[in-house]
Amino acid sequence: MNISEITKKYGFGFSKKFGQNFIGDEGLLKAIVDDAEVCENDVVLEIGAGAGTLTREIAKRAKRVVSFEIDRDLEPILSDVLRDCDNVEIVYDDVTKWSDEEIADVVGGRFKIVANLPYYITTPLLFKFLCGKFDLVSATLMVQKEVAERICAAPGTRDYGALTVSVGIRGKARLKRIVGREKFTPAPNVDSAIVRVDTERKYDPDTLVALDALIRGAFAMKRKTLVNNIRSAYGMSATKARDVLAEAGLSASVRAEEVDEDGFMRLCAAIREGRTDK
Repeated sequence: MNISEITKKYGFGFSKKFGQNFIGDEGLLKAIVDDAEVCENDVVLEIGAGAGTLTREIAKRAKRVVSFEIDRDLEPILSDVLRDCDNVEIVYDDVTKWSDEEIADVVGGRFKIVANLPYYITTPLLFKFLCGKFDLVSATLMVQKEVAERICAAPGTRDYGALTVSVGIRGKARLKRIVGREKFTPAPNVDSAIVRVDTERKYDPDTLVALDALIRGAFAMKRKTLVNNIRSAYGMSATKARDVLAEAGLSASVRAEEVDEDGFMRLCAAIREGRTDK
């Protein structure tokens, strides 16, 4: 589908405020839905219908598609592009303003997310759904390439950080493909990537709260060793901080970016067990 032609037909002007970069490439649209493994029994939540090109491709394979679109000016375009898609519901609203319960009610049970996300809301939206009270199966997202690399980074690499671990404790993240900026209309200033996160319920809610606090503290000052960040975050003495690291099987000289998810889990357990003994 030629994005330029259909937007011109309806006199639509792209909004920088909404971070609008639409996909018209048929091969890429199919690839995104392939990466998400959408099948005939799936309910799919799309965030940002745009010109409806991805919505239409999802609808070909899914049982039902619920798509949120914040820009009401796109309504005539979406009515045209999706005119024969009777399994699509467009909600003209900002999904970030909806409660978990309202979203769960509109999707009606287990669902997958497939979305070409505006860059400026990638992280808050990802965590809204990973941390929310949803029966979410997976999220397959088009995001900025640098963000994708941070989400999927390995311990000890430059891109590994709080984002990596925070996603990792909630699901398995995989970088599926790099997408050049030329695939979008209008073209953004950076390249993109498709990331898929399959949700995993590995930890109970209380443990997740404790892990989140640990991750924030551990990466608060990247140039410092983990022992110093732990001291600062928890008000521990140097001796106590070294002790909990040792209990977790970690060196006193280790930095947060060198610790994998299992290491953070062990450290979290050690801190929770010995928190009162400073």
